[in-house]
Amino acid sequence: MFQFSSEFGSQERKIIIQRILFVCFAIIVFRLFQLQYVYYEEFGKRSKENSIRTVIQEPIRGYIYDRNNILMVDNKPAYTVMIVPSDFDEKNIPLVSYILNIPTEEVKKNLRKAKIYNRFIPSRLKRDITYEQMAHIEEYGKKLRGIEVEAETKRTYVTNAKMSHALGYVKEISKRQIENSEEYYRPGDLIGNNGIESKYEKYLRGIKGFEYISQNSKGQRVGTFNNGNSDILPIDGADLYLSIDANVQALAESLLSDYRGAVVAIDPRNGGVIAFASKPDYDLTEFSGITTNEIWNSLLKNPTKPLFNRASLTRYPPGSTYKMVLAIAALENNIIDENWRVQCRGGFQFGNKYFKDLHIHGSTNVVEAIQKSCNVFFYQLMLKVGLDKWSQYGKEFGFGEVAGIDILEENSGLLPTTNYYNKTYGVGKWTQGYLISLGIGQGELGVTPIQMANYAAMLANKGKYFQPHILDYTFDRNTKKKELPEISQRQTKISEKTWQLVREGMRRVVMETSGTASAARVKKIVVAGKTGTAQNPHGQDHAWFVGFAPYDNPTIAICVLVENVGYGGAFAAPIAGKCIDRYLHPLPINKTIETLSVTENKNDSSKVAVQQKSGIN
Repeated sequence: MFQFSSEFGSQERKIIIQRILFVCFAIIVFRLFQLQYVYYEEFGKRSKENSIRTVIQEPIRGYIYDRNNILMVDNKPAYTVMIVPSDFDEKNIPLVSYILNIPTEEVKKNLRKAKIYNRFIPSRLKRDITYEQMAHIEEYGKKLRGIEVEAETKRTYVTNAKMSHALGYVKEISKRQIENSEEYYRPGDLIGNNGIESKYEKYLRGIKGFEYISQNSKGQRVGTFNNGNSDILPIDGADLYLSIDANVQALAESLLSDYRGAVVAIDPRNGGVIAFASKPDYDLTEFSGITTNEIWNSLLKNPTKPLFNRASLTRYPPGSTYKMVLAIAALENNIIDENWRVQCRGGFQFGNKYFKDLHIHGSTNVVEAIQKSCNVFFYQLMLKVGLDKWSQYGKEFGFGEVAGIDILEENSGLLPTTNYYNKTYGVGKWTQGYLISLGIGQGELGVTPIQMANYAAMLANKGKYFQPHILDYTFDRNTKKKELPEISQRQTKISEKTWQLVREGMRRVVMETSGTASAARVKKIVVAGKTGTAQNPHGQDHAWFVGFAPYDNPTIAICVLVENVGYGGAFAAPIAGKCIDRYLHPLPINKTIETLSVTENKNDSSKVAVQQKSGIN
């Protein structure tokens, strides 16, 4: 029999083996300590992810209502394909590509993104699929492991008021937006883009919920985890109640349907926007689901620029609608009074240049000059007032700076000052002749319709400036609480006498036979306003109108801009009159929002032709 030698079992070898065993045991104990205590959360989470799936419960995005509680933006069901990378067999990519009608590379790209984010959590592959595609996925259910269909919602618009540029739309979040946003978002999530959908995203989106389900080794659901006690319910988004009047909005859009331009109406009592229309516009329903490249390209290449927000981004001279600023500056600084007169003979000679007027107005004071839109009066008045005081009062009315409306896109316009002319032309290289055109709202002066509507509101409420806003309040359906937006306001220091003179001139513009805006009249309502025809070196002139009503207790102030059509009295004033009438004489709440009939449009066209021949400003 074989026997171990005494040397093999020597004490020295026993000690070595004991030490080796001790080190191995110590390593095992240390590793066990790491797994149980140091990396407990990390490995515990991975273990649960293998047996417990987290299903994100999307909240319902908040609804949007107008000032009369008419629902404007709703949600409707849509179906989205989700992919779980850990369960998905990549050899089925061609089949998924075929069913969903998307390129194979796009499926691979989305799969890579999903793996990077979390391979155990479902990620969106394609949203807003058809019923036919959903049926095919169900048909191949056993083969397409890791592919699921989830019910979501998408925006739908339920009135004739498009309001595209103000509402904005919801789209899939981009990589850059994820990087710049909080941890709430993940790839494939929807986020407000442009307008109030973007401005009030945190209110509208709600808070996600989480459902935890147990699954077997094949990824099949076997039941709820912890009887659902660990689930977190989603919290739906807050609803937005707007200051917009959907009926007035729809009418304004219909009146502009054949033109390029904008209508902005404001409540002068608080700055709430009643209508915000920009034409041409686009159909928001094309953005609520999948927006194809064909749709994008057609909008981008459209020469009428339907994506351009004319209500807050245009920068045109306001023409004669700006004359009240100059009149107020002159009256407040005692440069003139109500008795100061100018003899209008149809033009004004300054140096070697002759500045024309449309008519011979004769002896004219400030009230009559506003009423008849006498250019000669304001040419001479501008030279008396000077650039500094003129620009000072322009700033008082909010020109030269953004109004701060809550749609996230706005042009500050241009209010020329002495510094501007010095920088543009050089110190001492410009003369008083540069100022004459400013007196009638021409030259370098540039404004936006939202600025002009706010200006009309300040003329209506005698100098109180409210930050214009489309949101009236948010309403949380979970807590039943309202939240009002913070609105800045200020009061200009202009005397009551000045207001009386200027506002009387505006009243006569609409209500007197010799005024330029008789087309803005409203039955049984006293309307005040001012027309303007802004010269355009690149084509036909732009038509303007600003005004307010009722005269003694204004509840609506309005600006209308119609591009490249001619006189303000012929084109802008009729639109303003109809919008004011609709607001002050509203349709019954249960009546469908209407648009103008063909007959009404034809009647307006014949009226325009007569007014153009008479040279109405």
